[in-house]
Amino acid sequence: MNNYDDIVVGSGISGLTTALILGMNQRKVLLLEKSPKIGGSLSRFYKKGIPFDTGFHFTGGFANDLILSDMLSVLSLNDDIHPEFIKNPEDNRFIFENQGKSFEFHSGFEQNKKDMLSYFPDEKNAINSYFSKVKNVRMNTKAMNIRAEFVMQQPLEEDFISLKEVLDSLTDNKTLKTLFSAFSMCHGTEPSQISFANHSRVTYSLYESIARVKDGGNAFIKAFKNKLKEYNVDIKTNTFISSCEDIAKRKVGTFVLNNGIKLKADNCVFTIHPEEILKTFQEKNTSKAFIDRVKNFEESVGFFLTFIKLTKKDQKPLNPAVITLYPDNDLDKLFDPKYKGDLPLVLVKNSEEVKNEKINIINAFELSHWEHVKQWADSTTGKRSIEYKEYKKNRTDRIIQRITTMFPEYKNCLEVIDSASMLTFRDYLNNPYGSAYGIKQKIGQFNLFGRVQYKNTYAAGQSSILPGVLGAMMSGFTICRYILSKEVYAKFIENN
Repeated sequence: MNNYDDIVVGSGISGLTTALILGMNQRKVLLLEKSPKIGGSLSRFYKKGIPFDTGFHFTGGFANDLILSDMLSVLSLNDDIHPEFIKNPEDNRFIFENQGKSFEFHSGFEQNKKDMLSYFPDEKNAINSYFSKVKNVRMNTKAMNIRAEFVMQQPLEEDFISLKEVLDSLTDNKTLKTLFSAFSMCHGTEPSQISFANHSRVTYSLYESIARVKDGGNAFIKAFKNKLKEYNVDIKTNTFISSCEDIAKRKVGTFVLNNGIKLKADNCVFTIHPEEILKTFQEKNTSKAFIDRVKNFEESVGFFLTFIKLTKKDQKPLNPAVITLYPDNDLDKLFDPKYKGDLPLVLVKNSEEVKNEKINIINAFELSHWEHVKQWADSTTGKRSIEYKEYKKNRTDRIIQRITTMFPEYKNCLEVIDSASMLTFRDYLNNPYGSAYGIKQKIGQFNLFGRVQYKNTYAAGQSSILPGVLGAMMSGFTICRYILSKEVYAKFIENN
């Protein structure tokens, strides 16, 4: 029987981070991935030779705020990840289709505030108060400083009040409130359900800077893979834990893999969806309280993606850009699965080099809900019904129509290369509902994080602390603070 110090389940960014930190501390580590290759939603796919992003499109944390740069530096990955900053305000834009209004923003927290003041001079108090509150949350969240001495984060006052409640107390201007809430698309929870604190933790870094990464998520995967090899971390793909056995004194004695191999480990860290963790534990061995807790979690929103090539011959290479189209200025309404009509649409533009030629592409992702595809839940990839294919075609056609309405210069030069629904993401990423961010970050909710169910099993990942690359990596650092002694972790951070 193979023995490990630590098993890490799931090779998305949180699993990669966790496995590498433990490996860098001379521990014997096994990283398990259910899919044929590591990386999860970081992975790109290629169609007609063109690389397209699946789950990772842009991030904050590279400039000014620097939390992402700091984490990559500690992991000795900074030289392998090259951010491509969105510098021009016209490339960081929010468009309200129903009003014909467009709002552009410079990078930088204070500059964002100045831009907002220039658009809404009569809302000075609301704008100053909002940005002050966001900054206060960021500065008082200890987990967002990986070099701070580790202490349990005490809830802030803003953890107990929703984003909507704060915004309603500041202004009656719906358009301004939607702009304040704009990055809700980056955590997947509507303003009425997420705490102001968690919204602020996600958005602060995006106000400071927005950047794509050269070669997208594949750059992270390649860099991590090389480092994991350097520190002798074992990696097994097409593999997962099918059951936990020999449980004594609330500790798992044996972890059984899907291929029948049995393993022992001092610790097992699950960085996968809470429902997938529950399947591993098996309900017969799991407390009712834990089962109820997991089953009461709600899914975040997902996206319907359309992958587009620009065929205009005389066009220069596109600068990285993130442009969001809002059909309405009531985000809670747009986040409602029962809402019928156009939904928020994010256009991520960039240029990729393919065979020494610059290809301009758009990743267009429109907000979506599981309810949109639930009727085909029993189908599998490549075996969908005609009705499903018609659903995809109709959504794709409408997305193209919206893009060309806002950008007439793209008319007749948008080639749809592929599209993906939440079912696609479910099947390829082993996510039970194909949601973009796992579970919703609901106010007052106790997410799965730290030790769960047994003494030697832990939960991390974007459903634990915060969604996205930053939140998922933060969960890896934080869980390793639990597993490593305080002294070992402090020395590791100091030396890196």
